[in-house]
Amino acid sequence: MPENVLIVSATHAEARHVPSGARLLVTGIGKVRATMTLSRELASGPPVRQVINIGTAGALRDEVVGDGRDLFVPSAVLEHDISSAELRAMGYDMTDRWELPDGDGTVLASGDTFVADPVRRAELARHAHLVDMEGCAVAHVSAEFRVTCRLVKAVTDNADEGAMEWPDLVDAAARRLGEWVETHVYG
Repeated sequence: MPENVLIVSATHAEARHVPSGARLLVTGIGKVRATMTLSRELASGPPVRQVINIGTAGALRDEVVGDGRDLFVPSAVLEHDISSAELRAMGYDMTDRWELPDGDGTVLASGDTFVADPVRRAELARHAHLVDMEGCAVAHVSAEFRVTCRLVKAVTDNADEGAMEWPDLVDAAARRLGEWVETHVYG
């Protein structure tokens, strides 16, 4: 197994089916935890060629769930809960979107807000297909360390009131993520 590929997951539940022997980093939930844990690993751990962030996501658009795909590899990730436009207007250069290699055309929105509100879902759907809580942090840290980053997301819910069922849905998603890692990283 390639030791210079780092599999990153927010929770042990999402990484439950990652092949044994994989280099795995569990960060904890949210942008701050992901940033701190991944930064520490990239700064002091063995060299990394590629970071692959696996995890679950909510679908922001009905057609995402209806298209028959189980997993998504976003082409871009954006940080949805930062006031970038306002900060830019004040003269601060802000990066709030990262382009990712070998994506499938979808856009992931990341933020520290657990999206379960239909109004917020509709607002985010104007800019993205999926939503999670760590993807932009992983992409941002990887870019700062000049390490290639890919995101792989399994949809568990529609980012609405059904999102509260996530604990019951995560194992099936983790199986799909583990199979993807087995096939695409170690296959």
